[in-house]
Amino acid sequence: MTASPPVAMVTGASSGIGRAIALKLAQEGYRLALCARRQERLKELATKLQASGVEVLIQTVDLRKESDILAFFDTIRQRWGGVDVLINNAGLGHKQPLLDGDTEAWRDMLEVNVLALCICTREATRDMRQRGGKGHVVHISSMSGHRVPGGSGVYSATKFAVRSLTEGLRQELRQAGLDIRVSSISPGFVETEFAAQYHQSQEQAESLYSQFPVLQPEDIANTVAYILTQPDHVQIHDVLMRPTQQQS
Repeated sequence: MTASPPVAMVTGASSGIGRAIALKLAQEGYRLALCARRQERLKELATKLQASGVEVLIQTVDLRKESDILAFFDTIRQRWGGVDVLINNAGLGHKQPLLDGDTEAWRDMLEVNVLALCICTREATRDMRQRGGKGHVVHISSMSGHRVPGGSGVYSATKFAVRSLTEGLRQELRQAGLDIRVSSISPGFVETEFAAQYHQSQEQAESLYSQFPVLQPEDIANTVAYILTQPDHVQIHDVLMRPTQQQS
């Protein structure tokens, strides 16, 4: 009897890095559980994937709401019995400094970049334990979790938290005697919608991305695929990726 393809869940899958990861994992033979807030973009991606024979499950999820997250996991469990791979890709940034930033913008970053990541990790590793004690959690983090660019103290704090959560999970998994692996990818400049949203300026984003050749979402997706295809005894813990010409 042929084993069913593994199930990969990707958060923030409607655009940018998440979309590229979904397309790459489809090529690698995964069944895909994709969530994001923008339903129309999810539907467009699902249609594209299904046309090539990929099994896809999509659901609109606001990661600031635990009930939305739990409902999506319930849907995945009902259809496929749980997840084998979790890609914690969703994340956002607001240019809101500590001296005079907006509280709700800070809360937004903390809820999506940190708390939602924790909730998704907890639920996915529960599935992995029930499905044989193997699996892989991949966090899409940022170079801002390794140094603090000016004016981004709160955003950087959320990504420093991801570093801690990556190592903390690794230790808990080892103490529990599980073969589940955890990895983090920390990109520098990637050409996505992030910069326009962060700076609230498409012009500033285009200026940033035109300084030198920056990373593309497919570069991150290829790295995810590489991590997932390593033998069971190999855990790639933290990958730092920069455009060659990026200084910081």
